[in-house]
Amino acid sequence: MKQLLFSLKDGSVSYHKKEILKELDINIHRKDFIALVGKNGAGKSTLMNVISGQHDIDAGEKWSIDNFAVNYFNQNFVLNDDNNTVEQEILSVIKNQDNNYEIDIFCNNLSIDKNSLIKHLSGGQKRRVGLIKNLIKPSDLLLLDEPTNHLDLDTIVWLENYLKKLDCAILCVSHDRQFLKNFTNKILWIDRSKIKINYKGYSDFDNWSETLLSQEERELQNRKQFVNLEVNWANKGVKARVKRNTRRLEQAKDLKENLDKDISEFKKATKKIEINQIYENSKNFKNVAEFHNAEFYYEENNKNFILKNFNLKISKKDRIGLLGGNGSGKTTFLKILLNELNLKSGTLKLRKELEFSYFDQLRNDLKDNLPIKKVLVPSGGDYLKTQGKERHVCSYLKDFHFDPSKANDPVGSLSGGMKNRLLLSKVLSNPKSGLILDEPTNDLDIDTLDLVESILSNYNGTLVVVSHNRDFLDKLVNKILFFKGNGDVLLFNGGYHDFLKNKDLLENDTNNYSQNENKSEKKNINLKNLHKKKLTFKLQYELNNLPKQIDLLKEEIVHFEKIIEAPDLYKKDYELFISTTKKLGSLQIELENKEQRWLELMELN
Repeated sequence: MKQLLFSLKDGSVSYHKKEILKELDINIHRKDFIALVGKNGAGKSTLMNVISGQHDIDAGEKWSIDNFAVNYFNQNFVLNDDNNTVEQEILSVIKNQDNNYEIDIFCNNLSIDKNSLIKHLSGGQKRRVGLIKNLIKPSDLLLLDEPTNHLDLDTIVWLENYLKKLDCAILCVSHDRQFLKNFTNKILWIDRSKIKINYKGYSDFDNWSETLLSQEERELQNRKQFVNLEVNWANKGVKARVKRNTRRLEQAKDLKENLDKDISEFKKATKKIEINQIYENSKNFKNVAEFHNAEFYYEENNKNFILKNFNLKISKKDRIGLLGGNGSGKTTFLKILLNELNLKSGTLKLRKELEFSYFDQLRNDLKDNLPIKKVLVPSGGDYLKTQGKERHVCSYLKDFHFDPSKANDPVGSLSGGMKNRLLLSKVLSNPKSGLILDEPTNDLDIDTLDLVESILSNYNGTLVVVSHNRDFLDKLVNKILFFKGNGDVLLFNGGYHDFLKNKDLLENDTNNYSQNENKSEKKNINLKNLHKKKLTFKLQYELNNLPKQIDLLKEEIVHFEKIIEAPDLYKKDYELFISTTKKLGSLQIELENKEQRWLELMELN
């Protein structure tokens, strides 16, 4: 029996006399890894604030264990002092500073230099420091609000594995569906101020929520039939038996009013925003860009290659996802496509008709003092032309879940997620022949993410997207460019999971796969055919050997864990400590990939 840490019984929370949450019955146990889901504004942050003690309940009973330790990583985190180093900032939450070697472990895995000053860090890097401060501090319950923002995929995988090993409870809000699927074992779904609970984890959310809504719809239909019969009966009998039936008629009317209210709320909760297909209007042509022996690097005297002997043709219908660690060259590649940077050698041929609409993750196009609607209509007025039609700016903003009454509010009043939504609405209002999106999913709630996915799935132009959201990539791209960080770039057909299945095969190919067009035609892996075929001798051999490789990896991990657990290692041999930490991280990622690969091959067998 898992230890009960926190409970709410029949709780309610109100703002300005409006009930935000009601009938709260929640029990959180140790090792509960919970996905907290709900529409934007449903009350997820309110619930987290209640649990963390930052907000009181208006009614009900709240209980927690003695000395209940809650760490809350929220969107509005504040670091202590910009003049602190990263290490000093983290040390501020560590009581036992003999364990400060853990700082190196976290900084290494989250790609942060512990000696950097806080004031010199980017917004994304500051978020990582805030995340470290909450992870490194002991807790009974860890509250996480969008922890994967600004993390590369290797780091996200590391974080998943780290969270799985914790002996506390976790309550997490995230737009990254795959992240939630990989480590949660429970769901709290806030729907119309009430909480619904599922004990199977986020992987079951879609089926479970659809089942509940279907049941509710049937119940409403049954109620409607009963209420209609009751109203009709009471109406017919009023003249004959006035006093008796008047009361019954009043009761029937009350039932109908309550029913109409419930039906209205249900329709509002289940309403899907319909977006017309977006088109680009360029002439029909096959290829939009061609790289030939392209090279790009920084630091002239010590060449840090981003591209090396790079060859690639991009066709009009290509939907390309860019993957790679932070600093591997993804954003640089986008700037080369946008002609903001020039190649050092080789050629890039861009079709004259090609124009890109660009979503910049830094949101440089958004000025805080600008009214929201003026972002969409810079020249002023209340109408914008989108997809060849005139639309009122407030109506268009409503499509992207903005309150039309706040169209004249300044951009600076918006949260990071809302700014992303606004910039996306601008980019997608009149997309050009190509769309370049640099981390478009950061800070988006799942409803907005669904909306963006729906829009982009119908886009008929060229799409190039940088994203570490695995589910997003699987749904939208048909090719992956993987930046290794040394100038080498690998091309894969398919989405993220197709890339994961075949990454090791291509990287270990003795012929060293290249993007050269002639070689690409011969060697490019057709993933659909791969799935249809029975296992080849090579794949069968791989399957037979994977269990042994997995066992050896587990033994290695145990070996290195014993080394790093030595209490004095950090002080006695710092270099060994760092190298062991790095080795452990890479082994854990390799183990997860091998286990995933074994499952894939077993399915094909």
